[in-house]
Amino acid sequence: MSIGLYVLEIFFLIGLAGICSGLNVALLSLDFADLKRKVKLGNHRAKLVLPLRKKTHLALASILLTGVAVVSTTSLLLEHALNGLLAGIITTLLVVVFGEIVPQAYFARYALTFTALFAPLLRLMIIVTYPVSKPLQLLLDKMLGDEKTSLASRQELGIIIAEHSGHKSSELDEDEIEIMQGAIGLSEKRVRDVMMPIGQVYWLTPYTMIDADKIDEIKSIGHSRIPIFDKKLTECYGILLQKDLVDIDFDERAYRVDELPIRPVKIVGSMTALDTAFRKFINSHSHLTPVERDDKIVGIITIEDILEEIIGQEIEDEKDLPRSKRLKNKFLK
Repeated sequence: MSIGLYVLEIFFLIGLAGICSGLNVALLSLDFADLKRKVKLGNHRAKLVLPLRKKTHLALASILLTGVAVVSTTSLLLEHALNGLLAGIITTLLVVVFGEIVPQAYFARYALTFTALFAPLLRLMIIVTYPVSKPLQLLLDKMLGDEKTSLASRQELGIIIAEHSGHKSSELDEDEIEIMQGAIGLSEKRVRDVMMPIGQVYWLTPYTMIDADKIDEIKSIGHSRIPIFDKKLTECYGILLQKDLVDIDFDERAYRVDELPIRPVKIVGSMTALDTAFRKFINSHSHLTPVERDDKIVGIITIEDILEEIIGQEIEDEKDLPRSKRLKNKFLK
């Protein structure tokens, strides 16, 4: 055998060993759930890799069997041309550097790209080693069971989303990041953290008389919904909508609040999570609800308050008076 052909064979075997070593690292580094998501998004490389990743133990056994066979063949070829000690040293250096370290470093960084590129070769390895790799797969499947999907926790999702902030390759803008972070954090915040304390709430009793002067006062407050409580703040009768008062002539006579149309409303506890409160708003088709603690009304919360927590900014329309965050910062700190 010519020296050129001999060297070519050695390089081919070392290259094949490097591919096996790299595939071993790359395939196992790919998350199965992440691959399925990429397939749903139409990623072509993920479609090539997913069937192989699904049968991880079969692919793993085939890669390792092929890799060991290649290294053994390389050692035999070198031993045939060199003495045993020198062949062992050269084989070790070639396999460790070019068959292990270098390919594993590259394959680990570009796992999906390389695994998709060598997917046909990996299928060939599976076919060639099938009589041995298949029983090994069945044994490993029996011993280890199915691979479980691990989901990121709420805190981990928050960190993942935060990593997109300021990253040039991110498809998310700052507003989207802020909204997602706010939505994820809803379940960790309570109604008491964002409610308007009762001391800052404009409210009426069922026995309050409403005349023309009272209407002017209500208009000056600028709230479209006015809660109706008893004087002891132990019971809520509902809310009075300003739009329901438009067609009533208060110049003719005064009306008691309980003579006017009062809309029913549900009460929410101060320790209710914001995501639960948000769902209650949606189900009740209400925009405002009283907050109680120890059977006493301690404030109100609006759907606007929850939306402000989601978007991270205070919502004010042209009728809103400049106001503080309703002690929100105090509660959050």
